[in-house]
Amino acid sequence: MPDSAVESRGNGRHPPLTSAEPRPHQLSLRDRFGNFWFQMVHRHNLVYNTCWEDPRLDRVALELGPEDEVLVITSAGCNALDYALQAPRRVHCVDLNPRQNPLLALKLAGIKALNHGDFFSLFGDGATPRFREIYEDALRPQLQGFARRYWDRRIGFFRGTRGRQSFYFRGTAGYFARTINRYADRVLRVREGLNQLLAATTVAEQAEIYHRELRPVIWNRLVRWFVGRDTTLSLLGVPRPQREQVETTYHGGIPRFIEDCVEAVFTQLPIHDNYFWRVYLTGHYTPTCCPEYLKPQNFEALKAGLASRIDVHTNSVAGFLQQHPSRISRFVLLDHMDWLSTNRRDLLAEEWQALLDRATPDVRFLWRSGGTNTRFIDHVPVRWQGSATTVGELLTYDRELADRLHPLDRVHTYGHFAIARLADG
Repeated sequence: MPDSAVESRGNGRHPPLTSAEPRPHQLSLRDRFGNFWFQMVHRHNLVYNTCWEDPRLDRVALELGPEDEVLVITSAGCNALDYALQAPRRVHCVDLNPRQNPLLALKLAGIKALNHGDFFSLFGDGATPRFREIYEDALRPQLQGFARRYWDRRIGFFRGTRGRQSFYFRGTAGYFARTINRYADRVLRVREGLNQLLAATTVAEQAEIYHRELRPVIWNRLVRWFVGRDTTLSLLGVPRPQREQVETTYHGGIPRFIEDCVEAVFTQLPIHDNYFWRVYLTGHYTPTCCPEYLKPQNFEALKAGLASRIDVHTNSVAGFLQQHPSRISRFVLLDHMDWLSTNRRDLLAEEWQALLDRATPDVRFLWRSGGTNTRFIDHVPVRWQGSATTVGELLTYDRELADRLHPLDRVHTYGHFAIARLADG
């Protein structure tokens, strides 16, 4: 892997996790504590060990062609690999958290140096007794700089111990998953019901198992209280501004939103290929229920050259675009604009100015939100062709397509899915 595979911009020091950090004088005491806790949890941790956005929807919305260049926030890198399988010209992965990009770098090293069996043992099974041998002999020589230093200290994440049997129980999201699994096993004692649910072959069977075995036990007062805490949500990468998006747009707030999401996943969508929930309920994928990059034929396509179309940058979206010389036709912004929606509107405006400055005429923007709408984006001030305007004046939303795709989202934890183009594009 070239030295630029994990690239730090700016003054050479690792940047803070998120540019959405609010100014202290703008915050209430409660907001200050929430922000402090979020930064404390995230500043020194890998947050996402797998992507929590469904690329099946993105493939339809993006319609990637051979001339497209994509910008995506890295997260765990799974979806960047999925986009690369569509053979666009380039996939630019950008993330402010310097610990997320080394995970994608490790996957790219594995694609280059491993056979499918060893690769799947790491990223499919989430653990292997040969983790040290695989790393020292094949992966480490492919890594450079911070990525190598990071995994020199943490390759034991793939060891598989009694307490943490899988890589997918590592990082802050993994810690949350492990905690929930322990509670389900030792307190609620619903493991048999969960296994029955994951083995169900029809949605009707899933719904019957959920309502009979799981729902009456799971949603007690303690669980509802636990999932509504800022400290809990921080482990999942949900900062207070995003929580506020949900609280202000969803009746019943965060606890009810999460309960409704879980029920929809288990009673309305097929579970047999829902690898998002399977990996956090079991700690591993299966050969038939896993991200596309883990399937043998796709792994070989990535190894044959498609993975080389991915580059990785540690930077903010705006910071990367302000230095990037060429135009980009597809932007996948995940849900991070929720983070900027309340206290850092200045950074939101800076980002949208950079997005518009680097967009091609046929650009498409994709983003998600914890809230049920993102009308706050329409009011963001920008300059376009020499005149002051707002983002909402420049975009056309494909609401029909978004409304058709959103109910099919296998993750199902986002309140809103947006697909937008330039109004004259």
